[in-house]
Amino acid sequence: MHKGKALIELRLADLVLGNNELDFTCKAGDFNDPQLTGAGFKGVVQVRVAAEKSEGGITVTTETSTAADLTCDICLAPVSKVLTGSLRLYYFYDAPPEENQNVDEECRFLERSSESIDITEDVREILLLSLPMKVTCTDNPECRLYGREQEDEGTQAGEKSSWHESLKKLKNKYR
Repeated sequence: MHKGKALIELRLADLVLGNNELDFTCKAGDFNDPQLTGAGFKGVVQVRVAAEKSEGGITVTTETSTAADLTCDICLAPVSKVLTGSLRLYYFYDAPPEENQNVDEECRFLERSSESIDITEDVREILLLSLPMKVTCTDNPECRLYGREQEDEGTQAGEKSSWHESLKKLKNKYR
């Protein structure tokens, strides 16, 4: 985690028992991470946090939404997409487990004297994981794959391939 003032933090004193809804707004450049700035994120990053506080700990559900300028992997046309992601973490006030005990990555431990929870790194991770592995455009008529799909639909309108018949049978089987 980074040092200094946190970009996105939950002040524990501000949280009441029960549900707490918090909204944050930042930019990808605010994270000072070349991976984020080079990934094509543009504009603001909306972060919505639902924190459920109880006597034993806090459940934090973080959702992100932002726009990104990407490039189609097939025709290299520019593609703008809204990327969303979410992560749920559990913070417990109990003592951390022993070293040999297995703990889920979603579980974290807080000291009773903690003043805040820094979720900046979690939001950064959500943003990176929201990037698609494969970017394709569907609205660009210049995309070669898109043009082939249109041609295939036209030629297959009168004749059914064995692949389409098998797909239809499979769909009917699971209805």
